[in-house]
Amino acid sequence: MQVLLFTHSVMRWLVLGSLGWSFCKAYVAYTNNKPFTKSLNKLRHWTATIAHIQLMIGIVLYSQSATVKAFFAGLSSNSRITDPAFFGVIHITLMLLAVVLVTVGSAMAKRKSSDSEKAKTMYIWFGIALLVIFVAIPWPFSPLAQRPYIRAL
Repeated sequence: MQVLLFTHSVMRWLVLGSLGWSFCKAYVAYTNNKPFTKSLNKLRHWTATIAHIQLMIGIVLYSQSATVKAFFAGLSSNSRITDPAFFGVIHITLMLLAVVLVTVGSAMAKRKSSDSEKAKTMYIWFGIALLVIFVAIPWPFSPLAQRPYIRAL
């Protein structure tokens, strides 16, 4: 379980980095009317792939998490947001939404006919996904739930 938590923690940075880089590259391509290059297409593909790998690790963690099990056991019945409520509902829901946004945005961008439409679609969908992920991550400074930037083994 510790190895999965560590891997999930490290993968967060790969997801954020690839999504942020994809968003920036797509934005620059769209605003400067540049071609949707093979490297940008590969970046689109690998960003979605990294997000899917992170989701799979997260689902395994979700199914085995003592915090989530506590939430479903009813130990978090008060109305304020606690770790069990955050991880039992908010985190998983927003992260699933974010991966759906990345997947849909990637698929739609791939199918657009013009380079400009591809880049615009990619930067809009990936940008929204990036915002959702920023809200859903349990940052050390978050009022909802706190975790370190990288979990130790």
